[in-house]
Amino acid sequence: MNDRKKILVTGANGNLGGAVVRALNRGTATVIAAGTHPEAMQMPEGVEIRKIDYVQPETVEAALKDVDGLFLVAPPLDPEAPAKLNPVIDRAKTAGVRHIVFNSALGVDQNDAAPLRVIEKHLMASGLAYTILRPNFFMENFSTGFLAPMIAQGGIFLAAGDAGTSFISVEDIAAVASVAFEKEHFGADYNLTGPGALDYTQVAKIISEVSGRKIQYHSLSEEAMLKGARDQGLPEGAVQYMGILYTVVRNGWMAAVTDDVEKVIDRPPVSFSDFAKAHTTSWR
Repeated sequence: MNDRKKILVTGANGNLGGAVVRALNRGTATVIAAGTHPEAMQMPEGVEIRKIDYVQPETVEAALKDVDGLFLVAPPLDPEAPAKLNPVIDRAKTAGVRHIVFNSALGVDQNDAAPLRVIEKHLMASGLAYTILRPNFFMENFSTGFLAPMIAQGGIFLAAGDAGTSFISVEDIAAVASVAFEKEHFGADYNLTGPGALDYTQVAKIISEVSGRKIQYHSLSEEAMLKGARDQGLPEGAVQYMGILYTVVRNGWMAAVTDDVEKVIDRPPVSFSDFAKAHTTSWR
């Protein structure tokens, strides 16, 4: 890889995109952060900011100008993601992008109808060099993501049953992405997990211990969880997507643990306990 290769990071104002920007910026790449609201993005010194909106082709074309690598993320819980991202992949090829690292999700390769799997297959057939990352649920969901407001109220309310999930920190995903770009892991796909699986009762206990607050997991029925999501204004397509995700969790399919993180970055992924200790202030 040439020094100062230009890498565009989509979703740069999100937890994962921001972590990827930071990881790449510590290396030799020239980093371009892209999002739908560039005016609201605060990035490290030296990082260029561009606008990208997947449903506005002119912004995609402008964002991809003179880009060597692309870190591609889908909008969360979006069943229409293939219609948005597949044209981005096509435009990236036309623009001369050499390498796409696509952030997918653990387990989607088991269901060819899954939206993220549809994107994976389009990318694999594109003729572009690619790397596919399939991470499990993010640890940051608890600290700054969609579960943080629940925890602020003293609970975790989900239809996850008592099954485990091998949560992973976005910092570890970002480290894998950075190496994939730097060392050109073309044609590779990685299933990324934390070092062990925890159920939500165990997670609530860990957060309680580090924060000094009593946090309790409330196991909801799927009907109750989806009603709550609708009441919060989540679009119906996203509500149904959420239902599918937590059906997968309840079935125990998100408890798998892999060593792909350590194989790529030569260190084990952070444990949820260590993550919680480092993010105590998020819950106080």
